[in-house]
Amino acid sequence: MPDVEPISPALGAVVAGVDLSGTLTDDDVLRIRACLDRYLVVFFRGQRLTAVQQRDVAARFGALYTHPFYPGDPSAPEIMVLESGAARRATQNNWHSDVTYIERPPHLSLLYGDIIPPSGGDTLWASMYAAYDALSPALRRALDGLHGVHDFAKDFPPERFAASGVAGAPEALYAAHPPVSHPVFLAHPVTGRGALYVNSSFTSRIAEMTQRESSAVLGLLFDHIEQPEFQIRWRWSTGDVALWDNRSTQHYAVSDYYPARRRTRRATILGERS
Repeated sequence: MPDVEPISPALGAVVAGVDLSGTLTDDDVLRIRACLDRYLVVFFRGQRLTAVQQRDVAARFGALYTHPFYPGDPSAPEIMVLESGAARRATQNNWHSDVTYIERPPHLSLLYGDIIPPSGGDTLWASMYAAYDALSPALRRALDGLHGVHDFAKDFPPERFAASGVAGAPEALYAAHPPVSHPVFLAHPVTGRGALYVNSSFTSRIAEMTQRESSAVLGLLFDHIEQPEFQIRWRWSTGDVALWDNRSTQHYAVSDYYPARRRTRRATILGERS
């Protein structure tokens, strides 16, 4: 049984005694899932994972998603590579959940710290359970049953393609990723708890509201999730692994390390329809 050390009352725990490069048993997977259900994001220190090993670990938790924009590792295309440094500034410094622009958004992400700057480059996670619980009952009643529209193009506009050097025009990707709707409040399929499920990267509007109303309400909700009481902050070391539940968290990669180099690898694990 792995040792589990909670990080904060809101979320987060460090799991010791697990070697992710070895063979995970079915019991190991069940125990890790139970930790995720309780702590929302769990960390494993001192791991040494190739991209292929990372892919194989992630696949124990579900089907993997291959990102259409970010490059994949040559040995495991399902593993996207996020690298920043002197030649390319980081762009993940906003609160978001991963890939909510698809009908079957991810329920888990697994991030491996490959190259870590000497200082900076932390990642923050926030509990969307805590964010939901802290809303007034009146506002929860007003928003219950409404839907957020999640749009790939909001976070990946044409100018981002041009700046990144990604080959080809984005129109085909926009056509393959039309906007989708998800509930503003998501009931977790395992715990049954309510979570706030809108994020500034991909949620463009609330479907049942006018644009003016939607902008005001989304602005309030985006500000709301930034309260420190909902958050933890992780200082990375090379070989750290973070595994988190996208249905009940958002995260923010702090981009304070330019021009130092930072490279992480992410596996994205698909979930169910919302």
